[in-house]
Amino acid sequence: MPTSAVVALVAIGLVAVVSAAIGSYGVRVARSTSDFLVASRTVGPVANASAISGEYLSAASFLGIAGLILREGVDALWYPVAFVAGYLALLLFVAAPLRRSGAYTVPDFAEVRLDSPRLRRICTLFVLVIGWLYLLPQLQGAGLALTILTTLPAWLGVAAAGVVVLLTVVGGGMRSITFVQAFQYWLKLTALAVPAVVVLAFFLGAGHSFDRPESPDFRAATTVQVRTDVVLQVAEPVRVVAAGDVDGVRVDGPVDWAPGSHEVLAGTRLEFAAGDPVPSVAGAPATDESWLSPMSGDRDDQLLEIYSILIAGFLGTMGLPHVLVRFYTNPDGRAARRTTVIVLAMIGGFYVLVTLIGALSRFYTPQLLVSGQTDAAVLLVPVAALGPGWMGWLLGGLVAAGAAAAFLSTSSGIVVSLAGVLFTDLLTGRLRDFRLATVLATAVPLAMALGVTRLDFALTVPLVFAVAASTFCPLLVLGIWWRGLTARGAIAGVLVGGGLSGLSTAASMLLTLPPGWVGVLLNRPAAVTVPAAFLTMIVVSLASRSEVPPDVDRSLLRLHAPERLGLSPDRTGGDEPDPSMR
Repeated sequence: MPTSAVVALVAIGLVAVVSAAIGSYGVRVARSTSDFLVASRTVGPVANASAISGEYLSAASFLGIAGLILREGVDALWYPVAFVAGYLALLLFVAAPLRRSGAYTVPDFAEVRLDSPRLRRICTLFVLVIGWLYLLPQLQGAGLALTILTTLPAWLGVAAAGVVVLLTVVGGGMRSITFVQAFQYWLKLTALAVPAVVVLAFFLGAGHSFDRPESPDFRAATTVQVRTDVVLQVAEPVRVVAAGDVDGVRVDGPVDWAPGSHEVLAGTRLEFAAGDPVPSVAGAPATDESWLSPMSGDRDDQLLEIYSILIAGFLGTMGLPHVLVRFYTNPDGRAARRTTVIVLAMIGGFYVLVTLIGALSRFYTPQLLVSGQTDAAVLLVPVAALGPGWMGWLLGGLVAAGAAAAFLSTSSGIVVSLAGVLFTDLLTGRLRDFRLATVLATAVPLAMALGVTRLDFALTVPLVFAVAASTFCPLLVLGIWWRGLTARGAIAGVLVGGGLSGLSTAASMLLTLPPGWVGVLLNRPAAVTVPAAFLTMIVVSLASRSEVPPDVDRSLLRLHAPERLGLSPDRTGGDEPDPSMR
């Protein structure tokens, strides 16, 4: 095994060991229902902000955003903008009232507000769907990192990540992972900041620039193995040595590509000489100049896609179960608001670093534009920029550690939120049932991750945000701010928004989408599904206004009144130590 692979493997192993060690501290102090589900609501703003940032900045953020920047240029900046802005929406509309509700989970909040067991069951179903769908790419990200960095099989990384997450959560629940996720956030930030500064210094020191009308070029002779069928476009003539199916013809030798599009089938090997222009996937910017220009493509539906991405990110964040459960751990509503402000600064700084590395990968790892493995850009840039040697290997190991922290922190947050819902809604027994709920929450996505083809982060994660924005966002916003919401209206809105976004998700993952605005809306459905969910919820509630809960004014007063008035009792039954946990 190469030295770089050994260093990366050791770094990933150290992250797992340290995470388990830190989590063991939470195990020793977690003894009650409140400890396991909401850390007894005693987590301060800074610690909670670190933990929230740790679980929110997933493998999709750590690896996927840089890959999007590499492939799409400035148009991909809308993704981090949307993801950061989502916390502004949380701050303005949800954070403090949600904490004052005294609930443990989203279904718990739904029943507290509207007293509907049926609505609670529907919310439980969508928590599981959103959580499992989000957990799938996190586990597959572990497999990608292990394969790219060490050449070990991807299934081994998926299985190892699942086991580490399971052991971390099953021992101490929310109390345990709070310490772990806070550590993992600062590790991820360091793993991006150090390589970004070092590689940028090399880039600027050599006098390089992106502001040129040509395509990026291969810095050395490069062989690319095409893993999926792809249409590549070239902006200038290039000779490539190919072995496989190119433009409908079986070839084994030199091929001259004229400017335009060329179809390459999976399994084809392409060899490029040093200095050759790099082809790009059809639809992506072909030259560095267009890569730096917003909306430089010839698509008429690009603006629609941007709006849909912004809606999904801005409103989807407040619907993610593993994000929402974190606000139940704050001592009060004021602490929840302070936590959100700190989170905005933390994740904003993180995305600046990811964007910088994505831009640098355009110069140092352009071969990923051909292979389609743009998600691997962050992992490969350090060694590509610094070359083989201890400096490149150590920076590569640091990035590997950050990637491990990314998929472990988000996965553990999702698992604890899913386990909380399973425990409170399906396994209503003693606290030992929390461990069974944790196993169930982990086993389903782990089996899926081992059994399906690896999904593109850029495809999967925005779809999860769209489902969350179309279900829990309308429920929370209207449930907190509108007294006219009824259980019938909430159920109809969640089913319409969840059904439409769910169908779009299935179509995007399983079918070849048509070009044009229909394909865009299937791939990025939030622009339609979110307004549909809000409108349905409002119209049906107005039609059933006689079913408004009689205690609605008291419920809303509890959500909005300051805690010092004593109107928001915490539902923390079970805080006494449970003998079964010892």
